[in-house]
Amino acid sequence: MLSTADYVAPISGAGLGLRRSLLNSLEQATTDDIQFMEVAPENWINLGGRLGKQFRRYTERFPFVCHGLSLSIGSPAPLNTELLRAIKKLMQEHGIRYYSEHLSYCSDDGQLYDLLPIPFTEDAVDYVAQRIQQAQDILGMRIAIENSSYYCAPQQEMSESEFINAVIKKADCALLLDVNNIYVNSINHGYDPYEFLASLPGERTAYIHIAGHYKEAEDLRVDTHGAAVIQPVWDILAKAYALFGVRPTLLERDFNIPPVPELMAELALIKKHQSNTFIR
Repeated sequence: MLSTADYVAPISGAGLGLRRSLLNSLEQATTDDIQFMEVAPENWINLGGRLGKQFRRYTERFPFVCHGLSLSIGSPAPLNTELLRAIKKLMQEHGIRYYSEHLSYCSDDGQLYDLLPIPFTEDAVDYVAQRIQQAQDILGMRIAIENSSYYCAPQQEMSESEFINAVIKKADCALLLDVNNIYVNSINHGYDPYEFLASLPGERTAYIHIAGHYKEAEDLRVDTHGAAVIQPVWDILAKAYALFGVRPTLLERDFNIPPVPELMAELALIKKHQSNTFIR
């Protein structure tokens, strides 16, 4: 029988998403500052030249994980096995330890350039779980699926939480727990974020994402990864640690990237929450 530890990614501490704009500014960083890094593999596959060499210098110094953007796990189109094999090659070449994807889709006959919600139906559970299992077979590892932000729920037959639980159980995959997405969805869809958090299969959490978002209106938040993390999202992270135990936690920042000291200050807050949980 599998234990909780079987689902945790082989990383630890507080991590940061590596973007190309950070390649120069993080050259002096060490694993004391950043315990692991994450990249979107699509941005680094077959990348050579100066950027490829810079990336290699990072993967030689830091533990890395991959977080996919375009596998489109819920798409009507056939699973992109060519992309999966390219991701596997990238991971092998750089010693990348883990792979995760969004529980959403972004393609049909072509790329749709957005992460769209999968209908919360029993048929979709079976369909998506089979595609996750296929991806796991190709990559040769259990992967994690992220609870995504979404702005509508077409053809809904079950709740978001029921859908996530059913997919993860049927696929026997792990959960990439995004606490900012919980907060964003709780505002946009009017539910209690703490009740939702407690309903998830938290014992299967591989690692955690935390990020900022944009306040469009009192009842609308947009998941942008373009701002500092706000206190209610930090509070959900603390509750996740209390419920499920401390997990590796990654700060996502994709736009409006601040100076490195500000990023380090947010990483320090992750570490503080992790330490406080251990102390209790």
